[in-house]
Amino acid sequence: MKPERVFADTNLFLRYLTNDVPSQADAVEHLLQRAAAGDIVLVINSLVIAEIIWTLESYYGLGRDDIKDKILAIFNTPGLEVAEGDLLLQAMLWYADKNIDFVDAFNAAWLLSQGLSTTYTFDRKHFSRIEGIKALPPEN
Repeated sequence: MKPERVFADTNLFLRYLTNDVPSQADAVEHLLQRAAAGDIVLVINSLVIAEIIWTLESYYGLGRDDIKDKILAIFNTPGLEVAEGDLLLQAMLWYADKNIDFVDAFNAAWLLSQGLSTTYTFDRKHFSRIEGIKALPPEN
C-alpha cells in the first residue's frame, strides 16, 4: 500500500528551520521522521518555497547563502516531494549566486523551461543576469 500524500504548509518548515516555537519544531521533526520512514509523503509546491524565502529574508533577516542552505536541506528531505523541483532548484541557485529576487529567478527558470527566451518587463535588471533571456520593456 502506497503511503498517503499530504500537503505540507509553509509554516511547518518555518517552525522547524527557525525553532522559534520549540514545541511546534518538535512536532514537525516527528512529522519529518514519519516521512523519512515512508509512512507518509509530504508534498510542497513553488509557493511554499517562495513564502519560506520571503519570510526568512524579510522577517528573520537571513542572508541569501543561509537561505540557500536551508532550502537545499528541504529539497534533500527524505519523504518530501517538491513539485517543480528542478525549476525551484535552478531559481534558488540564481537567487543566491546572481543576486536575483527569487520570484524573478523562478519566472526565468520557468520561461526557459517553456522554450521562451524573451520577456517583457519594466524590471530588466534581474532578468538580464540570466544567460539566454532577453528582457525588453514594452513600447508605446
